[in-house]
Amino acid sequence: MKFGYTIIYVSNVLDTVTFYESAFGLKRKFIHESNLYAEMETGETVLAFASNESAEMNGVAILPNHSSSLPAGWEVCFVTQEVEKAYNRAMEKGCIPVSKPLQKPWGQIVSYVRDLNGCLIEIASPVS
Repeated sequence: MKFGYTIIYVSNVLDTVTFYESAFGLKRKFIHESNLYAEMETGETVLAFASNESAEMNGVAILPNHSSSLPAGWEVCFVTQEVEKAYNRAMEKGCIPVSKPLQKPWGQIVSYVRDLNGCLIEIASPVS
């Protein structure tokens, strides 16, 4: 078994792709002509976005992500040596603050933000 990809269901795929490019410096890898699905360049494991409607088209019932609701019980983590710089960029580009960068007892620096869809994003240094 190999972990292939994570799909986050969102209200607007194109807006989300643009937001992740701006806030986190990711690059788009693929956008389907329907604009209902997109993938970002994230290394071996793909981060993808699909429209809430596409979940329904696949027969999947979901509770849509929304910035006014509590975040769902999962997160996406971006790893960088420059956590504070990445956190500040995310904040400047419209992320919702959750937790500023803090040094953890095990040496890692960890921060949390929420994206335009209310999804929880961790920005952290590598684990040594």
